[in-house]
Amino acid sequence: MRPLWLALAVLLSVQACGLSRNVATPSVSGAFGVKPVIKLPTGKPEAVPHVTVLSEGSGPPTRKGDVVITDVEIRQWQGNKPYMNTYDAAQPTTVVFDGQHVSETWEQALVGQRAGSRVMLVSPATKGFGPDGPPAGVNPADTLVLVFDVLGSYPRDARLIGQTLPSLPAGLGLKAQTLVDGSGEQVRPGARVVVQYVGARWPSRKIFDSSYARGGPNAFVLKDRAVPPGWVGGLTGRRVGSRVAIPVPAADTKGFTATTGGIGVPEGTLLYVVDIIDVI
Repeated sequence: MRPLWLALAVLLSVQACGLSRNVATPSVSGAFGVKPVIKLPTGKPEAVPHVTVLSEGSGPPTRKGDVVITDVEIRQWQGNKPYMNTYDAAQPTTVVFDGQHVSETWEQALVGQRAGSRVMLVSPATKGFGPDGPPAGVNPADTLVLVFDVLGSYPRDARLIGQTLPSLPAGLGLKAQTLVDGSGEQVRPGARVVVQYVGARWPSRKIFDSSYARGGPNAFVLKDRAVPPGWVGGLTGRRVGSRVAIPVPAADTKGFTATTGGIGVPEGTLLYVVDIIDVI
């Protein structure tokens, strides 16, 4: 006869693996870094947030206090409606855990995960958004399915080693110029680059955009329309650890308005100073 302690151990093991949970669980397919395919079951979801690591990466774990850069697909359970994703826009999101932008469930899902991991969060809509709750168009009684591809984490004030915060050069050149030479990986077209940057109007030098002011490093896919004008040519061939000044003539900003990821670009002559923090 099987000892009682062994029977209890087996029961607890099954429960820990989730095999005894009589709840509906979405299935997710697709490779890391590619927009996931999410299939929702017909049953009812859990009434409390639940995190599942779908695949574990081999990179450094994300750290509490840092910002996390991730791709994400969000679907509404009711009607299996897509809410948003960062894959189509080629614009990973920077997640800031300051209590104002995202809910605590995102922190529970993302902090401590290794870069390269795919993580699923199933959460009531009331706990899946920021402190203001679900936006218009999302039923508070609904459930969200969020699938994250964790790309990495960085300090909010990440900068080039040994360098002060970027400042605008005295003049505006005709071509992109390297202000600080890096020695890391070379940036290629289509790469996913992590940067800190400032953007200023010229000649007023008035700053209109800054990653520092928005919470920390941003990641961009280096291709046309996914980054501001001038960035593809200005950053291609540079190395991680470089600081680059990228002038943008007024003609290149006309009608651009914003990147596919929603980064605004005003009309007129502009100057960007970009620190290449990483390639991921």
